[in-house]
Amino acid sequence: MASFRYKALGADSKPVSGVLEADSERQARARLRSQGMKPMTVTVTSAANDASGGQSLWWRPRRLSVAQLSLITRQLASLVQSGMPLDEALQISARQSRQIKVKGILSQVRSRVVEGHSLAQAMSEHPAAFDRMYCAMVRAGESAGYLGPVLERLAEYTETGQQARQKLSTAMIYPLALLSVSLLVVALLMTFVVPRLVTMFATSGRDLPGLTQALISVSEFMGSPWALLLLCAIALGGVLFRWWLQAVENRLRWHGFLLKVPGVSENLRQLESARFASTLAILLGSGVPLLESVRIAAQVLNNEVMRAAARTVATAVQEGGSFSKSLRQCAAFPPLLEQMAANGEANGSLGRQLAYAAENQERELSIRLSTMMALMEPLTIVLMGGLVTLIMLAVLLPIFDINTLI
Repeated sequence: MASFRYKALGADSKPVSGVLEADSERQARARLRSQGMKPMTVTVTSAANDASGGQSLWWRPRRLSVAQLSLITRQLASLVQSGMPLDEALQISARQSRQIKVKGILSQVRSRVVEGHSLAQAMSEHPAAFDRMYCAMVRAGESAGYLGPVLERLAEYTETGQQARQKLSTAMIYPLALLSVSLLVVALLMTFVVPRLVTMFATSGRDLPGLTQALISVSEFMGSPWALLLLCAIALGGVLFRWWLQAVENRLRWHGFLLKVPGVSENLRQLESARFASTLAILLGSGVPLLESVRIAAQVLNNEVMRAAARTVATAVQEGGSFSKSLRQCAAFPPLLEQMAANGEANGSLGRQLAYAAENQERELSIRLSTMMALMEPLTIVLMGGLVTLIMLAVLLPIFDINTLI
């Protein structure tokens, strides 16, 4: 049985689209007609198309959002733990979703499960939707017979990540809005108010203060074509920089530079270490072997230098070294993670100790980011207020000189 994506005309002659399962395209069209619809196009879905929700303009599969993945995982966990067969749970989850992309992915996964494949094998055919860690945990849950609890843990993990992103986004709204409004006010002053005052100053025939002359020069530049060329050059530089980062060796250089920048390196290292430790804790708690867990956890790291360090740790573990000593030798992760790993190996609770380390690092990082966000608001107000004050002084100084002469 395969999954088909269709576009048809409903009984009210309105266009309808969706996904259904059938043995052939002919059977899919027959099923649509039996439901009172007139099929227009019926195409079989592929793994790449399901991951992207259809063929996009650039033919690139899109990932499921964190909210979509969390909802799918939570629904599957609830249905599987209630004793429902896996294929029926997948079918109900597909029907429950209102998004064609999600329907297509779940229908394709169900088709593979009905054919006799495991859930992990079926999900691994959609790497853009279900990453290696997700599939490894599902595979471990199926092997141990605890698929429901493992899916529940996966849902909690994805929901925690979503809440952290939402919290950070919410904290950034006010500072970004304040900065945008301030920059807009400054731009309006420089492009509309200052040029009109320049004419008045020019007719006075007096030498203008240095601050006023600087303001006039900046205003003239912002109104000239050179300003547009500068913006285009900045945009082009951003595009070229992203193209430059596509090479692995260039990303290594850039990520290594970020790990040396004061103020950025500590937060970045702590963020990556917390992600590494939490992923390891979840994988080990789901029954995945240590070596495979380290290899999978290395893939979730965004920094290439930290990822290379994690791969070095995996190689050392494969050669027979302990996990904590391997962490200490690579010297890329914080000492707290090394100490917690050593304690976990000593008392046989490595997964639990790594979870404690991840929670501690995430808590400390959250406090640090909250402090930075709290400082950013008054700092933005002071900087923008100072800039507006300079503009007003540059405008008022010549006026004061004229009044003095009168």
